[in-house]
Order: sequence, then C-alpha cells, then structure tokens
Amino acid sequence: MAALDKAQRQLLMGELPGLKRFCLSLTAEPADADDLLQVTVERLLQRGMPDDAHVAKWAYRVCKNLWIDELRWREVRQRHSAAEEDGGGTPQDAATGEGSLQLDRVSQAMAALPEDQRAALVLVAVEGYSYAEVAEILEIPIGTVMSRIARGRKSLAEKVEWSPGS
Repeated sequence: MAALDKAQRQLLMGELPGLKRFCLSLTAEPADADDLLQVTVERLLQRGMPDDAHVAKWAYRVCKNLWIDELRWREVRQRHSAAEEDGGGTPQDAATGEGSLQLDRVSQAMAALPEDQRAALVLVAVEGYSYAEVAEILEIPIGTVMSRIARGRKSLAEKVEWSPGS
C-alpha cells in the first residue's frame, strides 16, 4: 500500500463528516468518537490504502476494525484492573439542552441499540449507503445487514413509541 495521493486525501477529507457520525454510532460517546476518528485518519495517512480502493469504504472498514481493537483492549484492561478497583460503570447519557423531546428519545434509543445494529442503521439511514455497500464496509453478508437494520428499526420504534403526529 502506498501513501495517500492528493486525490485520495481530498476524497478522505470529504468523507470526514460521515466518518465522524459513524464513529459516534460505534462509540455512543462524543469524546470516544473524536478519538476514534483521529486514530482512523492517522492510520490512513500513515499506512495509506490500495490504489484501487474505494476511499470511503476503506476508511469505514479501517474505522470499524480500530474500534473492535479498542473494545478488545478495554476488555483486557478491565479484566486486569477489576481485581484492584471496584468497577467503573459507564456514565449514562442524559438528555441535554433545548432539543426536542422526540429527538432526545430517538438519540437515547439509538444509543441503547447494540453496536452492530446502530452501525448498520447509521450507514444506511444517515450516510445513505446501500445494503450491499454496508455489507462490504462491515465485512458481513447482506442478509445480516438486512436483519440488523430490521431489528434496529423495530427496537427504535418500540423505544420511541412512534405515533402519528409525534
């Protein structure tokens, strides 16, 4: 793999807003999302990508793999420090600010989804990728993408209690 050429760098820069949303969908924490985005971009700039790679798909895949590595590292660290410390739970997201109640409910429901469903939903519903593209990015069968999307949408609908006019 070669360093990113000028065209790949420009495409990567254009992909940053979507990649940041994807990071947030994986982490559910803004600070973790910022860190993941930074590590992803650093990795892409340092190691590059194949000349024939689709920049967005490659960036999302690298991001997903880095998050998986981070989760594994956290699990190992927690296991080793559990004997010395009393557990430190993750802070719960609180609805903040002046946003609408509905938006707060949707945000909380999204954060409560399992990571795999949340990532698939964000890539399809927010980023506009096709199921086939999401399957390629997440390196899973398209049927699994469809299943995750369906379960995620159903769970969101139940948690948010969709009703006409709300």
